[in-house]
Amino acid sequence: MDPSSLDSAELQRFLQQEKEKAMVNEMVGKLTSVCWDKCITSAAGSKFSSSETTCLTNCAQRYIEMSQIIMRRFQSMQ
Repeated sequence: MDPSSLDSAELQRFLQQEKEKAMVNEMVGKLTSVCWDKCITSAAGSKFSSSETTCLTNCAQRYIEMSQIIMRRFQSMQ
């Protein structure tokens, strides 16, 4: 996609989509870091234990839920 060929509305949509992609990537990075540090106790390269798998799943779900709550709160303030 050549940005010089976009009109203003298209450019704004494109920029918004790119911003959203960046936010998702940042959230995934934070989620991975936080949940990994919290849940993984075994040596690198070994399989996850069932408790580690459960912890990772729960941690990721809570992180996503809290992110959604925060986003909704900020949207309601605007």
